[in-house]
Amino acid sequence: MAANNGKNTAHFEAGVKDYSAPGRHYYSPGYEPKDTEVLAAFRITPQPGVPFEEAAAAVAAESSSGTWTTVWSDHLVDGARYAGRTYEIETIPGRDDQFIAYIAYPLDLFEEDSMPNLMSSIVGNVFGFKAIRALRLEDLRIPPVLLKTFQGPPHGITSERDRLNKYGRPFLGATMKPKLGLSAKNYGRVVYEALKGGLDFTKDDENITSQPFMRWRDRYMFVMEAVNKAEAETGERKGHYLNVTAGNMEEMYKRAEFAKELGSRIIMVDYLTVGFTAFASLSKWCRDNGVLLHAHRAMHAVIDRQPNHGIHWRVLAKWCRIVGADHVHNGTVVGKLEGDRRSTLGVNDLLRENYVERDLSRGIYFDQDWVSMPGMMPVASGGIHVWHMPELVNIFGDDVVLQFGGGTLGHPWGSEAGATANRVALEACIKARNEGRDLLREGNDILREAAKNSPELDMALQTWKEIKFEFDTVDKL
Repeated sequence: MAANNGKNTAHFEAGVKDYSAPGRHYYSPGYEPKDTEVLAAFRITPQPGVPFEEAAAAVAAESSSGTWTTVWSDHLVDGARYAGRTYEIETIPGRDDQFIAYIAYPLDLFEEDSMPNLMSSIVGNVFGFKAIRALRLEDLRIPPVLLKTFQGPPHGITSERDRLNKYGRPFLGATMKPKLGLSAKNYGRVVYEALKGGLDFTKDDENITSQPFMRWRDRYMFVMEAVNKAEAETGERKGHYLNVTAGNMEEMYKRAEFAKELGSRIIMVDYLTVGFTAFASLSKWCRDNGVLLHAHRAMHAVIDRQPNHGIHWRVLAKWCRIVGADHVHNGTVVGKLEGDRRSTLGVNDLLRENYVERDLSRGIYFDQDWVSMPGMMPVASGGIHVWHMPELVNIFGDDVVLQFGGGTLGHPWGSEAGATANRVALEACIKARNEGRDLLREGNDILREAAKNSPELDMALQTWKEIKFEFDTVDKL
């Protein structure tokens, strides 16, 4: 445990409360957290001259019951019952200017089934605190007693597989491109071709809602006509994520109801931009109405990409599962978007498993018992193509949606051929894996063998053989 950062300043400024002074509850080294408490791991970079203990205690105080000075009404409250406590400080190798603070929050600080209250408490004003140069919430443990007050995913992985009658392999999807500018009829045409070619899902992208070139009602009708036609011709169940994101909750409900009326199996929401209250209401509607819910994480990198300040993606992903969606994007590792491999694998488990153990090598700071809350499908999407298929199957396993946008619609022979290439590549990789072959070592050979009987796959392999996204990860463990 670090004593301090080598500075002699005892307080932030003259006259300000010393949060870590004897008798205060906010800094309690050696305190044993209770099973009912919410636990947080913060990466704290204090201002020069602020001791580590003081900074850690200040974060605990400002995110729970404390303020900047002593007030007389403190004597009207049982301070120990309502104080967040920093119970451990952990140094960071190679950094003498920041540390990890572990904080325990009493259960009484939180309203049941309210993510906005949880967020306002733990990541509210404290992120603007002057004495803190940077602050990042790395992880959060939600105790079972609080977790059970939330709904969680409307349906979950097992129910979704049963609804779609698809087992033993990942789902295949595609984002429609260009995502803006198509007429509703042409948009539906692209959906039909991709689904007919072998995909399980197609989807709206995050910023297609109801613009002048394609109003939402027109898009919904042409898309569902395409879904029904593709189902009839292939004999497979299909779906399209109809984006119901809108400027107010009443409009979101209107769009969701119309999607259900048309027979859509799944709808979509940009869960961060609509806010957690709207997200929770839509999630409950989806469970009540038997509709799957896909969550797009638009805006997440604004919050989570910088390694020293903000909220780590693993926390935003946990919040998504707690409030409740059946899918959420979790990066690809190998595609065009940011994503550390070990961290991505850790988040996969946090989305899908019933119990996840603390493992700092994967960025997991706490044991998390999900107490039978249904698991979610992670979605791998962003700059992926057929050459990535062996590694994607190896990284994600079966319970995932592999979503190829440009990697479907960019096929020289069109969307249907692109979808067929993806389906052949996926089935070849699953067959090889089930036979015990090493996908990472033999993946390219497996794809070339399959391409001998699939001109669509052969052309896709030729088209994207030189396309790679090899950039250093900004936020890595």
